[in-house]
Amino acid sequence: MKEYIICSAVIFNGHYVCGRRHSDCYATIKALTDKPLSELKHLLPKSNLENGFMTSKGRFVTRKEAWIIAEENKQIAIGYEACTGEDAILISENLY
Repeated sequence: MKEYIICSAVIFNGHYVCGRRHSDCYATIKALTDKPLSELKHLLPKSNLENGFMTSKGRFVTRKEAWIIAEENKQIAIGYEACTGEDAILISENLY
């Protein structure tokens, strides 16, 4: 089975929070913690909050890894020309 990007994901205190876009993930985190997003970003160490994507194989991948997977599967619908080279990273807006 070929691996492809399923959705945006954020690792929050060791848990995967998924959504269509990263902002959906943060809205879920906000609902779970009952704290405003601005407060969350300042309270949590960077290591407790990581943006990435979930794949069809159930793996969390970084934005850079996600770009490579999405590019190989022709999943990038928007903004392809703006993100080229080895420093390219995937954002959810690239997918849909």
